[in-house]
Amino acid sequence: MDRTFLLVGALAGFVGVALGAFGAHGLRGRLSPEMLAVFETGVRYQMYHALAILVVSAMAARFGGRLIAAAGWCFTAGIVLFSGSLYALSLTGVTVLGAITPLGGVAFLAGWALLAVAASLL
Repeated sequence: MDRTFLLVGALAGFVGVALGAFGAHGLRGRLSPEMLAVFETGVRYQMYHALAILVVSAMAARFGGRLIAAAGWCFTAGIVLFSGSLYALSLTGVTVLGAITPLGGVAFLAGWALLAVAASLL
């Protein structure tokens, strides 16, 4: 499982950097400042949680356990739902996509809670 999360975290970080560069160089002037800020929020949270997934990879290698793996999958789902919905919202302007964002936020919170519980049991 540690290799899986190492790969997922590395890919999420790579895509986050690419999207950050795209936002800074390709979207400036094409999106309103408000929508560009929404896009940048998606990138920021993706990068935070790419790093969290790398921490999960290290913890899984050392300790293993279902709670640690569940945290990694929650972080992954959070990136897809939270950041993905913000990217889609900012690029399309379809505001109903904003309804998905809180689900990603809940996935992020669940991931952090699972990681805390796993750490407390070590």
